[in-house]
Amino acid sequence: MAAPLTMWDGVLEITQMAQAKVGDPLLWALQISSNLSCSGISLPSPELANVLVSYICWDNNVPIMWKFLEKALVLKIVPPFLILALLSERVIPCRRSKPVAYRLYMELLRRHSFELKGQINGPNHEKVMKSIDGVLHLSEIFGLEASDPGIIVVEFLYATVWQLLDASLDDEGLLELTSDKKSMWPIKPQDMEIDGHEIFDEIRMAHNEKLHNLNTVMAVELIGRFLQDKKTSKILYLARHNLPTHWPRFIERLQLLGANSSALKSSKVLTSEDLLRLASDKCTVLTYEPKQNLLQNFHAVTGLMSPLVTSSAVLSDGGSSISSLWLPLDLALEDAMDGYQVNATSSIEIVTGLVKSLQAMNGTTWHDTFVGLWIAALRLVQRERDPIEGPVPRLDTRLCMLLSIIPLVVAELIEEEKSVDINELKNDSSKVPGSRRNDVVSSIKLLGDYHSLLSPPHSVLSLANQAAAKAMLLVSGISVGSAYLDCLSMNEMPVKCSGNMRHLIVEACIARNLLDTSAYFWPGYVNGHINHIPNAPPQMPGWSAFLKGAPLTPIMINAMVSTPASSLAELEKVFELAVKGSDDEKVSAATILCGASLLRGWNIQEHTAQFITRLLSPPMPADYSGDESHLISIALILNVLIVGIAPVDCVQVFSLHGLIPQLACSLMPICEVFGSCVPDVSWKLPTGDEISAHAVFSNAFAVLLKLWRFNHPPLEHGVGDVPTVGSQLTPEYLLLVRNSYLPSSGIVLNDQTKRRLSEVAASSSPHPVFLDSFPKLKCWYRQHQKCIASALSGLVEGTPVHQTVNLLLTMMFRKMNRGSQSVTTINSGSSSSSGPGNDDSSLRPNLPSWEILEAVPFAVDAALTACAHGRLYPRELATGLKNLADFLPACLATIVSYFSAEVSRGVWKPAFMNGTDWPSPAANLSNVEDKIKKILAATGVDIPSLAAGESSPAATLPLPLAAFASLTITYKIDKTSERFLNLAGPALESLAAGCPWPCMPIVASLWTQKAKRWFDFLVFSASRTVFLHSNDAVFQLLKSCFAATLSGASISSNGGVGALLGHGFGSHFCGGISPVAPGILYLRVYHSIRDIEFITEEIISLMMHSVTQVACTGLPKERNGLQCGQVSLAAAMTRVKLAASLGASLVCLSGGLGLVQLLFKETLPSWFISSYRSEQGEEDGGSLGGMVAMLRGYALAYFAVLCGAFAWGIGNSCLASKRRPKVLRAHMEFLASALDGKISLGCDSATWKSYVSGFVSLMVGCTPQWVLDLEPDVLIRLSKGLRQWNEEELALALLGSGGVNTMGTAAELISEMQ
Repeated sequence: MAAPLTMWDGVLEITQMAQAKVGDPLLWALQISSNLSCSGISLPSPELANVLVSYICWDNNVPIMWKFLEKALVLKIVPPFLILALLSERVIPCRRSKPVAYRLYMELLRRHSFELKGQINGPNHEKVMKSIDGVLHLSEIFGLEASDPGIIVVEFLYATVWQLLDASLDDEGLLELTSDKKSMWPIKPQDMEIDGHEIFDEIRMAHNEKLHNLNTVMAVELIGRFLQDKKTSKILYLARHNLPTHWPRFIERLQLLGANSSALKSSKVLTSEDLLRLASDKCTVLTYEPKQNLLQNFHAVTGLMSPLVTSSAVLSDGGSSISSLWLPLDLALEDAMDGYQVNATSSIEIVTGLVKSLQAMNGTTWHDTFVGLWIAALRLVQRERDPIEGPVPRLDTRLCMLLSIIPLVVAELIEEEKSVDINELKNDSSKVPGSRRNDVVSSIKLLGDYHSLLSPPHSVLSLANQAAAKAMLLVSGISVGSAYLDCLSMNEMPVKCSGNMRHLIVEACIARNLLDTSAYFWPGYVNGHINHIPNAPPQMPGWSAFLKGAPLTPIMINAMVSTPASSLAELEKVFELAVKGSDDEKVSAATILCGASLLRGWNIQEHTAQFITRLLSPPMPADYSGDESHLISIALILNVLIVGIAPVDCVQVFSLHGLIPQLACSLMPICEVFGSCVPDVSWKLPTGDEISAHAVFSNAFAVLLKLWRFNHPPLEHGVGDVPTVGSQLTPEYLLLVRNSYLPSSGIVLNDQTKRRLSEVAASSSPHPVFLDSFPKLKCWYRQHQKCIASALSGLVEGTPVHQTVNLLLTMMFRKMNRGSQSVTTINSGSSSSSGPGNDDSSLRPNLPSWEILEAVPFAVDAALTACAHGRLYPRELATGLKNLADFLPACLATIVSYFSAEVSRGVWKPAFMNGTDWPSPAANLSNVEDKIKKILAATGVDIPSLAAGESSPAATLPLPLAAFASLTITYKIDKTSERFLNLAGPALESLAAGCPWPCMPIVASLWTQKAKRWFDFLVFSASRTVFLHSNDAVFQLLKSCFAATLSGASISSNGGVGALLGHGFGSHFCGGISPVAPGILYLRVYHSIRDIEFITEEIISLMMHSVTQVACTGLPKERNGLQCGQVSLAAAMTRVKLAASLGASLVCLSGGLGLVQLLFKETLPSWFISSYRSEQGEEDGGSLGGMVAMLRGYALAYFAVLCGAFAWGIGNSCLASKRRPKVLRAHMEFLASALDGKISLGCDSATWKSYVSGFVSLMVGCTPQWVLDLEPDVLIRLSKGLRQWNEEELALALLGSGGVNTMGTAAELISEMQ
């Protein structure tokens, strides 16, 4: 220990001698350096820094010593940042008494704090950084470990600027105006400053005061320079991004100084406006300025104008309509209209996530985003103003999306903005509280310019006119109630009130507090004024009278069923009546809730559906003591509710509002209880009719089975280790989703929709519900799965099931008569049963429904076997099946299960549809063929010729399909049969679609003879099955989708949406059936495509082909100037982006999370490894080859990030985001390994480079949360690869977004940048 002390004593001795002689600083520095080197001290020396600063402060605070210190810094014998840290601790608190020292400190700061190169990895860097941390206590203040030198550099510069900031505020008397009113840095002297060596006279005091003021100006200018300098501003961005808890106070001080500093008025280099601008988040960022023009265009057209990544090229979108930005939204909204598919997830959640993803990816303002959302929803309604007739959703479902779901989506987005931390709002002047609400107002205001989209369908024309009349009355100063408006005829108005869809949108938004009645005063919203109240007919009994206490009468009930409630209060009173009223009142209340309030009560629709769900699962009364279930006593109201929600549009309303899981959970106990009752248990309806337990069970069971694809194998469409959304709709999955909404699940419900669903779930049962809670239902479900998966077996003679089979067969064929035979015997491989052939109704089994369902597959198998062996005529088979279904309509489900399994096994002989044994399709088959060809005309798909005559071998169906088709055509098309046809119809189509062509056209021909008004629907259904038998046909359909979307005419008119989705489907256009747009066809087909994995590869192939076409048609071969080239490139990039967004939408809709996971983990890596240049060279051609290769990379990048954004979301709010880290890490590991040279690639190097840079750019700029999911090692390797491509700025942006773990590496990169 003695040697170092002697050495440092020697240093001080040399310094004192040089100081006394006022020697040359250079000679002093060289002598010190030589002595230290000879003593084995490595330079720069932290110890020397401590010695010199301690010597100067304050016994030797003389000019020559500051010169010595400056020379030591220049010659790098002391570490600059340590010197500055030591000086700040001593000088800043004494700046008023020692203004010269403070000025000299700031001069050293100006000269040495901006020189970052070598500061992190220089000699003794670990020791130096540890010393800096010890001096300023950075680890304690910022809460980060002092292990990474890069982190210490960030903290040091952040602390240095903050110290100057607090000192300047204190000097100007502004520090007390901050929220904490003090500084966390030592900016004031600890002890009273007494200077006994100097006598201050007035002249000296005036001089010091002047110097003090100049110092304040200099300090403020230094702060501005730190914020403006290219390197230090990036360092400060790292501090903002990774030390967010401190940043709000820092920004508060900057803004306070900028707004109130008098020193700024004296500055010649910095103004108040400059400092306030620098204080905004828009300036304290890592700016990414791509070097290549192509990448600039890519970022410009993708809207990558984020705080992290900005493009210097701001180019036009090539004339493309803004509609192209929202193509995925149009597809998602249209997909939700598929009546064959319900969703376990609320459409509010789905659309909200999609809107947020598109807003981030497109870089649009919220105003433009809301305009795009409203226009997409309006297009949805206009697409099928008069939908075809059939068991499919009609206009009500589309209006529900526009007037209920979309306003709720907007409300969610506004609520999300409100939840933003107030400190974050202070930090960013662009984040004005309530700005999204203002954007909603301006977007709806702008809708008035889209006249073609605002024309109301005929069914809602009167409602639109009424909304316009309401606005006109208010603008005219006349206030009336809703009851008056309900009774007012438009003919009574002195001025014609012509309403449109915007009037309905405004009313929906006012009802949800998104707008107020000031909207009525918008220019052009009303077309005149009136001076007196129009005469209205006497008020009819309805909602208003009911709310005032009027008793329910048949007239009032009818009025309330046909007119939706106008307020939640009205609805709550009906619900209260349904819970606490008399039995008749309960039935009436249930009928009212299932009326217009459910279908068209858009302002309160979610509440109506929730009330119905709650009524279906009432809690057991506290005083209930019966042995049977409490549900038995309310069978009437349950049946009214179940029948009321059975129509397709009603089920879709529950689906759109996310209530399918809870609806399933409510129906399961009803099925369990009533399925266990014998049929002689019955209840009397108010009409005098009776309903049995069988009827209640069948009605509930039919609705329950619509909630998942019960007739499909449970593992169908599985992709990788994640099943697709469609196949997840199993009873178990629905219950899991329902349970996830319970408070006990531990999942944070951070939006209003989920909280609402949580309340509904908890109201039925606060505990999780599992399938094991319903043993009878579970037993049937397991039998159902077994029936579909394997051949029927297990019937043992003499068992109760065998006896039930005998009873069923006797009942089914009681009228059958074969000559002298008095006993009918039917044999099959699994049973041998017989029964007397009379029609005694007493032969109907008096058994619970569950016992009957267990025996149904064996009875149907016996009947089908008898028909196959000629012991039973086809007509008798159909009659027997109908008898069975009439006895217990729920049997249809098990019949479907059995026939689905038997069709797939292919062991049955064909049935000749000759009109003798089986019904013949000949009368309509050729007509059906012509119509199918016309529907598919836009796709270019060839259709195999159908049989024209009944003798043709083509007019055959597999026996199970023929039997089921014959059964279904025995039903009448009326309201009574509708709920069962809605169950059997999709199953029949699925059965026929799974059989060889032309089974479905034959079935359609049979049904068109039965239901002529369903002709269009049936032919359209038959046309869809063309694509289920050939992957080539699917590829052709996908190709048509891309061609329609990218065609020049469609883009210039409406962004490809019109050509892709057209006008939906219907014969009301052009006087008959017209070609159906390819997008509509695909959306109605993909659910049934079994080999879904090939879709992604085909879509990528079509995207690459589209890029080549775009490049060849969108770029001039000869560029007359740079400007021309840039504009053409921007136009091409817009179309490339459109192709990618179409591809991403189709992939996500087709396969959901599973297909996206497969894309990242397998499909894309395989494509890059195996896509050889030779495959691309010829078609690219000439000088455009390199351009095409680069465009392909950008298209794939945009496509991949969009797929991820749609599936996982851009943040962490959705449950699917939990799957993201694992998949994304695997993909980024592949990218990093390829950049490291560990993986050999087969694709063009330009394609690879543009993909990696494009993917990283989009991820950093649009989905920064994704970067935080990645391992620091992968980010560092990626950044290293990017730097090898001279993409330093992008590498820095990536590291800067990676959190604290990459902050040090980012700082190191900043310090090394030129």
